[in-house]
Amino acid sequence: MSSDSQEYWKANIRLVMGCLAVWFIVSYGCGILFAPALNSIHILGGYPLGFWFAQQGSIYSFVILVFFYAWRMNQLDRKFGVQED
Repeated sequence: MSSDSQEYWKANIRLVMGCLAVWFIVSYGCGILFAPALNSIHILGGYPLGFWFAQQGSIYSFVILVFFYAWRMNQLDRKFGVQED
C-alpha cells in the first residue's frame, strides 16, 4: 500500500470516527444522559430541549451528518485524486 493510500484511509477513518463521536454525543448524550439538564430549557412552544433532542433533534443532526460526510469525502477524494467524475 502506498503512502498516499495510507494517508487517504487515515483521513477517511478519522472523519468516520469524528462523525460517530458526534452521533454518539447527540443521540446518547443529549437524548439520554443530559436530558434532565436540557429539560430545563424550553423551545418551540414549551417543549423541553431534552425531549426535543430525543425525538427530533437527533434526526436532524443525523441528516446533517450524512450531508457533511458526503461533502467532506468529496473533498478528500479530490485531494488524493480518487474522485468520481
